[in-house]
Amino acid sequence: MKAGPKLKQANIIAIETSCDETSVAIFNDKLEVLSSVVASQFKWHERFGGVVPEVAARAHMELLNKSILQALQDAELPISQISAVAVHNGPGLAGALLVGLSAAKMIALGLNVPLIAVNHVHSHIYACRMSAGKDIFPCVGLVVSGGHSILFDCKTALEMNRLGGTIDDAAGEAFDKVAALLGLGFPGGPAVEREAIGGDPHAYAYPKSFFYEDRLDFSFSGLKTAVLYTIAPPGQARPAVVEANKKRADIAASFQKAVVDVLVSKALQALQKTGLKRLAVGGGVVANQTLRQKLLEETKLNGIELYLPEKNLCTDNAAMAALSVEAWKQNIFTSLDVDIRPTVF
Repeated sequence: MKAGPKLKQANIIAIETSCDETSVAIFNDKLEVLSSVVASQFKWHERFGGVVPEVAARAHMELLNKSILQALQDAELPISQISAVAVHNGPGLAGALLVGLSAAKMIALGLNVPLIAVNHVHSHIYACRMSAGKDIFPCVGLVVSGGHSILFDCKTALEMNRLGGTIDDAAGEAFDKVAALLGLGFPGGPAVEREAIGGDPHAYAYPKSFFYEDRLDFSFSGLKTAVLYTIAPPGQARPAVVEANKKRADIAASFQKAVVDVLVSKALQALQKTGLKRLAVGGGVVANQTLRQKLLEETKLNGIELYLPEKNLCTDNAAMAALSVEAWKQNIFTSLDVDIRPTVF
């Protein structure tokens, strides 16, 4: 497919529908974000206590067209000035990804401009480059979100090799499940963080899987079970409501500490193994202030350059698909035959 009209700058419209946020952004080849729209699906999923894949896909269908129009309006840009279309085609929920990819293909075909499919998880790391305002590669990349806890050896923005990841629950998923156990509501990450403020992080010595092992993997299911047994020991019925008291706050704080300790330890281990001196950490869980502070302290102590995204670039959004600018500059475009990649990291 040929490139769009010759403009003073390339303007790319990006679509993100990998999970439960419907997002559209417009940015240029200088990485200036002209508009960023994130339509929350919270009201669709709250009553289920988590994201329901079919509900997410239906919500994307309802919200996406409005979000595209809003992004163009906010950018004060006619659609004729769009040079390319970027889209996250994976990993994520299959039905949700299909909605976004189908829309991106139609726009690219209608405007006769290139399509650029980018990896949603890699984009979380690129969000760090956007916030830094400078090149950060090569680096170790850590993505910590509701669906992913993965370490990468990032040789360039477009070459990221997986070093290890979760073998069961992702860190964000563990936060959601523990929040449900404690009756704190959804989404779980912010709820647990708020509850932990009044708690003692040393009250419970929760397990830290692989903490003392050489492998660069994560496992949080045992930690979740340990929290369950704190609430109701084996053989006892779990209470319908966990009362708001010092014990609940201590559980939240101790759980949060265990997750943060493991994430930071494995990131430092990856840096040591690769010999790299830069660490980029992206994903929704990076909005957690305890994690950010621990990362700042440990990287400073170890002489590591740390890159964190601004908080508005932590959770799922289309602006971080500015990773597509790197492909644009190298004339790397995607065929309209491209499919979704729900499980490819």
